[in-house]
Amino acid sequence: MLSPVLTVSIFQKKSDPKVFSAGQVIFEEGQPGDNMYGILEGEVDILVNGKVIETIETGEVFGIGVLVGVQNRTYTAIAKVDSKLGFLDEEGFLFAVQETPIFALQVMKSYSERLSRLQHLL
Repeated sequence: MLSPVLTVSIFQKKSDPKVFSAGQVIFEEGQPGDNMYGILEGEVDILVNGKVIETIETGEVFGIGVLVGVQNRTYTAIAKVDSKLGFLDEEGFLFAVQETPIFALQVMKSYSERLSRLQHLL
């Protein structure tokens, strides 16, 4: 898990967080994308083939794949409760990595752990 304090501080630097109501789709499996998200407040369900495989909460990041070469979203993300999300595009992500290298390591760890969990479920 990422350090919630570190994640929130990085994503709060970006103005205009996005607010999602409980049950609102953030993105769907198969869609193209150009942002990763950090949960500033709330919880998000991660679904594959319509099945919830993980619930993530404040301080966690998701949607990273589209910034590191994955063409389309590999899962669906839905706000479990009212949630406030920060977001980074590729330029913002590269800046965050340059300014806070430990963030890059934590993001890679989170991404690889999620991928591993998905592979064991399929």
